Amino acid sequence: MKEKLTLIVDFIRYNIKIIFANKFIYFLIAAFAFFLMVTGIMLFTDSSPDEADIYGSLIFPGILILFYPIIYNIQSDKDTRMLEILFGIPNYRYKVYLVRFALSVLLLVLTMSLLSWIIVFAIIRISVFYMVYQLMYCLLFLASLAFLLATLIKNASGAAVVMVIIGLVFLILAEPLEASKWNLFLNPFNVPGDMSYSIWQNVLSQNRMMLVVGSLISILWSLINMQKRERFV
Repeated sequence: MKEKLTLIVDFIRYNIKIIFANKFIYFLIAAFAFFLMVTGIMLFTDSSPDEADIYGSLIFPGILILFYPIIYNIQSDKDTRMLEILFGIPNYRYKVYLVRFALSVLLLVLTMSLLSWIIVFAIIRISVFYMVYQLMYCLLFLASLAFLLATLIKNASGAAVVMVIIGLVFLILAEPLEASKWNLFLNPFNVPGDMSYSIWQNVLSQNRMMLVVGSLISILWSLINMQKRERFV
């Protein structure tokens, strides 16, 4: 039992080193820099930010943090000639990439919690747990979609371009889809004034349900794609 626990700890430690390798630190620095810039603007302006503003300011740093470790998950192994070894061991690749995906999401949750606590001490008192809980619906779906695109396109740069295009499309449609269940970036704290609270809750629950289902389908589809070893190596 002790040997198994040691092996699991070493396995997790090794994959954490891979996640933090290469260019991830730059995305992490960019996320914190953007967050500090937005926080500074909120502090030194006369506006009174609310939870809707905080939610919007945390989405972009979250996307930056999940972007590199998810999209370049497989590409980094391909560049270091490790992909042939991982794909040569039956079913092992599922454990490797699922663990890395889970660790990346856990890192995202911890970082979002840290940023939310900074908001509490610097700007406004919010429910950190509830804020992170709502943020993770959108961010988990984007992470799962990025994982799927990485297995479909089999090139990290190509997957990154597609993700950027998808993000731009939803940003362009942000105003028409502001209170729609199809809005990927639906802000749960921005309740429309011309909509009853019960209808808004129904829209929000449908949106969250679709994001959860989309995340599960994306992850399962990614695992199916990874069965086709010859397309990656």
